[in-house]
Amino acid sequence: MKVTKLVSTCDIKDCPTIYATDRGTFLIQGETPTDHGLRIPVHETVVEIPAELLRKAVRDHLV
Repeated sequence: MKVTKLVSTCDIKDCPTIYATDRGTFLIQGETPTDHGLRIPVHETVVEIPAELLRKAVRDHLV
């Protein structure tokens, strides 16, 4: 899979980030919350990202 960084909340690698893949999908890097109370299937996960990351992606026309 080829991954391209689209937008991040900072310039280092350990920040919430949105990536595009060559599969026509997105990868989201963020914190893994444990207090959400959701029932997530074993093959899936949930990440938490700041609203500003999505605002920045839309503002920069990346998503």
